[in-house]
Amino acid sequence: MTIIRWHKRPILSNTMDDMFERGFNTGFERNCGCMPATNILEKEKVFEIQLAVPGMKKEDFKMEMEENVLSVTFEKKAGEKEEETYLRREFDIDEFTRSFSIPKTADVENIKASYENGILYITVPKMDKARLSKQIKVS
Repeated sequence: MTIIRWHKRPILSNTMDDMFERGFNTGFERNCGCMPATNILEKEKVFEIQLAVPGMKKEDFKMEMEENVLSVTFEKKAGEKEEETYLRREFDIDEFTRSFSIPKTADVENIKASYENGILYITVPKMDKARLSKQIKVS
């Protein structure tokens, strides 16, 4: 099976659009298969990180928090053997570590993660404004 791309515009037009979109890079570094595509959202009460990691299991991920840096790691287990023969493979990820700087206004004690439909969702709650400031009595 082959993927056929159909373009209505002339090829030169697509080349110019791609060049400006990538900024003269090769495009390899944008999605080389070694880092999952990521969305980061800021909502009213939480930050949400979404990683596109299809075909994984929630047990495959390891997350650590150290000095306001959240690291998400995936490594294939030793002995996992591929039984399928692929003619083309575009979304396989062997292993990765992705790190995110978490703002000091985040409640790192209550970070939660879930995995559904190929997306790893990490929810980082924001601290209440009352917890961000502290009154000090002079004695």
